[in-house]
This record gives sequence, structure tokens and C-alpha cells, in this order.
Amino acid sequence: MNRLIRVTTADISLASLLKGQLRFLSTEFEVVGLAADTGVLKAVGEREGIRVIDVPMHREISLISDFKCLIKLIRIFRKEQPDIVHSNTPKGSLLSMIAAKLTRVPHRLYLVTGLRYQGASGAGKWLLKTMERITCLCATKVIPEGEGVKKTLLKDHITKKPLGVIHNGNINGIDTTYFSREASPKSREDIRSEIGLSKDDFVFIFIGRIVRDKGMNELAESMRILGRTHATAKLILVGSFESELDPLAPGNEEFFKTSPNVKYVGRQMDVRPYLLAADALVFPSYREGFPNVVLQAGAMGLPSIVTDINGCNEVVSEGFNGMIIPPRDQEALIEKMTWFIEHPEGVEQMAMNCRNIIVSKYEQNDVWDALLSMYKELE
Repeated sequence: MNRLIRVTTADISLASLLKGQLRFLSTEFEVVGLAADTGVLKAVGEREGIRVIDVPMHREISLISDFKCLIKLIRIFRKEQPDIVHSNTPKGSLLSMIAAKLTRVPHRLYLVTGLRYQGASGAGKWLLKTMERITCLCATKVIPEGEGVKKTLLKDHITKKPLGVIHNGNINGIDTTYFSREASPKSREDIRSEIGLSKDDFVFIFIGRIVRDKGMNELAESMRILGRTHATAKLILVGSFESELDPLAPGNEEFFKTSPNVKYVGRQMDVRPYLLAADALVFPSYREGFPNVVLQAGAMGLPSIVTDINGCNEVVSEGFNGMIIPPRDQEALIEKMTWFIEHPEGVEQMAMNCRNIIVSKYEQNDVWDALLSMYKELE
């Protein structure tokens, strides 16, 4: 049985982004999960039925730590002798692709899930672009997560390798049986009552890292304005702040935590009850690869307000299952949020179109089958 090493920078990514996929692949491959252990690596191994290896890696650039990690990866690959090393997340991909090339791993796959340089400028942008180019150079196959990422890689001359999206995009697809209104462990009424929402409130929801790069400064200001113009406008906020890595503008974190119009519930293992309690997803991110939350919301029948960026504009069609705005556009965001509140019939019509798109294009089993077929073509 061929050996597959699946690499992410941190175990959280193995746990969330690849849930179920590694167990599925283990029927055809000896799968090893490799990531920095932040506390869930062992549990991921048990859940997926695979071996796991802890390799300390850091998201940010740290030359000494990164060099030590590279040496460790080289030693692991020499010992394990994998047939395939498949990576995603920037730091884990850079180091593992270099180590896999140096140890002559036959198949080195880099799944590009997002391009960090898109949110950078100056020397930082140049450095991040260079890192992407090195990662692609060391890989034998570069896989963009979606058509938007593919176009960006070509436009920015990151790689000359042939590029092909797996299925219709997204790293793991969506389990549409799990993400369904019927499968939620709590009812809409119960969860609304639990977090202090009334039946008359129009409720937006955001799920993700609560950072500047996700458009959260614009969302904070929009909620301030809506609080003065539309008393029923509420926001469920699911996620965690990263005050040191990507802080919000002064006062916005405090606003999200204390405003009566915002229901901050922290990071949640099961987001389905909160999606069920909401009327629309708002996702004003500056950059993405192919965001899972837009698929999850769609599977739960929620229309979305998203920015015109990779992934988001592949799932949402303007006026059909949501609306699209330019990134960093405060006026456009408040305009669309206001439209959603004032046009319930239009929102209901878009909601009716949401789930079928996800089921037909992003069903998890279809994504897994396409991935397995791609692996088998390598042999």
C-alpha cells in the first residue's frame, strides 16, 4: 500500500479542513498526518484512524525555527519514504515541499488554498510571493483550490506548471447531510431565545477569524450604522479574535464584545445552530482561497453577502443566492445589508436557491472521489 503524508502547518487545519477525508483515503493508502501539535493532533489521529507526527511549525517567518523544522522534515521523509507528500497552508507547504524535493519524494502535491501575499504590500508582498514561487517550484503538481486561485497564480506568474482544480473546487467539500436544517441539534427558536434574539430580528451571521483581513472593521462600522437606522438588525459573531497577529481598529473588538446588537458566542465546534438562527451570512473578507463557511451557509439555506474575491464569487451568483460587493467597500456593505433587512421577500427567494447549488457542485463524497482518482493517476 502506497504511503501518503498529508501536511498542514497546525493540527487545527487537519482537524477542521480535512475532517473525514483522511479516513476515507486510508482505505487505499497508508495515511500519515503531519502538523504542529497544538493539542488536538492525537485526537485527529484517533478520529481518522491514521498515524500522526508532530513537527513544530510557526505561521509567521522565523528563520532559526523554520530551518530546524526543515531538517526535521528531511529526517522524517527519509525514514518514512512516502510515495506522496500532499500539503496545504503556506508555511507547512513551503517547508514540506522543499524537504520532499531534497529527499526525492516521487509525488509532491501543493494544494493552494489561499495566497497570503494578496493582503500584503511592499517588501512583505515580494517575500510572500517568492515563498509561493519556491513552493510551486519544489512541487511536482500544483493544485489551485478554485478557479479564482488558478487565475491569480497565472496572472501573477507564480508558476508555469499545468494547473487543474479538483472537481468544482474546495479542499474537502461539504457534508450536506450534516449541514442541513433538519440535522441541527437545536431549533431556530431555541437558539435565538438562548442568545437573546427575538423572532422579529433580522439576523446576520459571521463565522471565522475576527481580524482586519476578514473585513471586520467594515462590518463593525456597518453594525454601528444599522444600530441607529434599523432596530431589528442583529449580528451573530462566531470565531476568535487575533489581537496580536491581525488586530482590529481601536474600539472595534470592544464593540463586538459589548454591543447589544452583536451576539458574540466565541469559537464553536458546531456552527449549525447559529446558521439556523440567522437570516443571512455576511462575509466581507479581503482574500480567500475557497471559504468553507459560504458553502456551509448555503447548505443550510442562507443567502450570503460576500466580497468579489476568489472562492466567494465562485459560489455566490449576484441576486440568485446572495449578493457580491467589492472588498474594503464600507458603503457597499451597508447598502447590501440594508437591502437584506428591507426586502424580506427577496431574501426568501434567494434562500430557496442556496442549498441546491451546494448539493449539486460541492457534495463531500464527490470531492473525495475526485481526489482519490487524481492520486491513482499519479501511480
